[in-house]
Amino acid sequence: MDCMEYMATLPDKAFDLAIVDPPYGIGEDGGKKIVWKTRPNSKNIPIKHIAKGWDNKPSKNYFTELFRVSREQIIWGGNYFTDLLPVSGRWIVWDKMIEVAFFTTCELAWCSPRNNQIKRFRIHPFHNLHGGKYKHHPTQKPVALYQWLLKNYAKPGDRILDTHLGSGSSAIAADIMGFDFVGIEIDEDYYKAAVDRFNRHKQQLTLEL
Repeated sequence: MDCMEYMATLPDKAFDLAIVDPPYGIGEDGGKKIVWKTRPNSKNIPIKHIAKGWDNKPSKNYFTELFRVSREQIIWGGNYFTDLLPVSGRWIVWDKMIEVAFFTTCELAWCSPRNNQIKRFRIHPFHNLHGGKYKHHPTQKPVALYQWLLKNYAKPGDRILDTHLGSGSSAIAADIMGFDFVGIEIDEDYYKAAVDRFNRHKQQLTLEL
């Protein structure tokens, strides 16, 4: 469903921490074809997603609602929303460990939790893409990145919100870490892919027991 419709149903501070990755408005909603190797001597991974036209910068109302329904926030792409967010000295840097022309080397997240510092996490964007499969979403982030965020910024018992579920990495990380989690995704194709990915994650855990 639409995250704005969902948040409208919530009381104030319904969630302890929102970890969100809204559209940045930079045209990363698909349509590009990239061939990439995850490591030396590995097979090429072709990546191409249908352009869906969703990469439009969110409105001020989105951030107003997000701040209303959550106590703390981590907002990926915060550098694109500096006109809509409070000034902050608290940022997260995702160092992608790559130097390639068609990839940004880092991504930034605006961070509200009360520790006035900049933290960096280093992980390759294709970390743990098993079997050279396509990414599920054009802006997919690794599960391990969300696990690091939850470890460093969430407390046991926190309720976690993701307004733009995308590939479902945040849901898998929350499940691994034992957090109560709600993720919203408006695109039916992405939603079905995320649910399938999450179910396969759960099935793998069952097989390992």
